[in-house]
Amino acid sequence: MLGRLCGNNVPGRPDAGPFTEGGKALRIALAADHGGYSLKEMLKALVVSLGHEPTDMGTHSAAPVDYPDFALLGAAAVAQGEADRAILVDGAGIGSAVVANKLPGVRAGCCNDLFAARNARAHNDTNVLTLGARVIGEGLAAEIVRVWLETEFEARHAPRIEKIVRLEQQLFGGAR
Repeated sequence: MLGRLCGNNVPGRPDAGPFTEGGKALRIALAADHGGYSLKEMLKALVVSLGHEPTDMGTHSAAPVDYPDFALLGAAAVAQGEADRAILVDGAGIGSAVVANKLPGVRAGCCNDLFAARNARAHNDTNVLTLGARVIGEGLAAEIVRVWLETEFEARHAPRIEKIVRLEQQLFGGAR
């Protein structure tokens, strides 16, 4: 699996092109642990209403599960090119971000407010959003997702993203 994660043309890299060009619907992986299950279900409906294509990576109930398993599924969908972006939900949003950022080509940001969501896309070109279901309510989560999906990456920040990509190349043996 790691070999596929380190492959070429990983979405979100500067050379992969923009995700929203021409108003194209995004393929969005959604995943959550038991603490984020309910919020994930609400966000799945929101993603559809915004004209995007969700893929539910689980969990599929409020029964206890381990967040790393589901964060990995959602982030891997992005890293492997099966999704353009991912939304991961756990109790605080932090653990899922830690897991997601282990994968080459993934830039995950934990955004529990609107400023962070806008900044994560405009400055950091994040392709994975993590949310804390025990930190924010459904209304704020919906607004964060809208802002994150609608905010375009500002090209003036590309040199910093290129540094991140070069670091990945060094750490993962030239993967690009």
